Parts: sequence; C-alpha cells; structure tokens
Amino acid sequence: MKTILLSVFSLLMMVTAKTQDKWPPVDKSPMDLSYCPPNFPVLKLQQKATEPLMARVIYSRPAVLGRKIFGELLEYGKVWRVGANEATEVEFFKEVYINNTKIKKGRYTLYAIPSKDKWTIILNKETDTWGAFGYKPAFDVVRMDVAVETLSTPAEVLSIYFDMKDAGKYMMNIVWDTVAVAIPFSTMKQ
Repeated sequence: MKTILLSVFSLLMMVTAKTQDKWPPVDKSPMDLSYCPPNFPVLKLQQKATEPLMARVIYSRPAVLGRKIFGELLEYGKVWRVGANEATEVEFFKEVYINNTKIKKGRYTLYAIPSKDKWTIILNKETDTWGAFGYKPAFDVVRMDVAVETLSTPAEVLSIYFDMKDAGKYMMNIVWDTVAVAIPFSTMKQ
C-alpha cells in the first residue's frame, strides 16, 4: 500500500512540476497599484469613502539590492519609465490640472528625466508600453520640473503613493533609494 501511495504521490509531483513550467515566472519587480484617495476600494466597500476616486497609478516596484540607483543604474538626463518592466500608468477619473495644464480624464504613461537636483516629470498619452524604449515626445501632454528631496532613511523598494494637501489639491509622491519627489495636481487651475 505504501508503495502505491508513494507512486501516486511521485506521479502527482511530476505532473505538478511539469505544469508549473508553463506558468510565467514571478517578476523580480512586482506590480503594484496605489489609489487617490488612499485605500479607496476598501473605503468604498466599507461605505466610508468621503471623497470620489481621483486617480490611481499602476507600476512595478524595483528594489535597490545594493546598487547605486540615481546617476548610475538610472543615468541622469535620460528618460525613465518610473518603475520597472511595463511603463508606469496613471489614470485620472476626473479632469485635473498639472502645472496649470488641463489633463482630461483618462490613462497616461508617467515618465521622468531624473537629475541630481530635479526631475522633469512627463505625462504621455501613449499607453501600454514597456520601459521607455518606445517613448515619443510628440505624445507628451505635460512636462514639469519638480525638486528632489533627499531621504534621511533610504527606501529599498520604489513606492508611489498619493496625499491630499487641501480640498481639491493632491500630491503623487515617488520615493526610492535616497530620493523623493512630489508631483502636485488639482481639480482647478492654480
């Protein structure tokens, strides 16, 4: 009986191992999603949402892993997809203003050109791209420079999250390694 059970178990393990070869591997930089306002789906489900859904960002979260990120892995002055793998996408659920430019409700790709003291933030209307290899400036909707802040405690994994500053005024925050930037947007022209 033990021999039969061992044989069946071995056969199941071989079938399982063979099946797993067909599954895609786990990304080294897992995909994540952040909402504005934070935790919107949970708040909506609990009927505690006090504000409408403004935006969400979908991005992959690379880790530092002992590397020098800014100025080396990510060269200064070059377009970056603000994450890893597929280009980061921001979706606005209402019309917003970024740098006094009206941004229509919809999905956009988020790029940045990092430098030591500032980043040029780019919102581009071409979506569903991988990396920044296919970046086309002709599709830019808005560009703006934001100041770089130095973090006292490094962030091992890239994080993007939203804050509300005042009624109708928001910040999309990006932190990674020793760097933080904040991208302001609002529901009205400033």
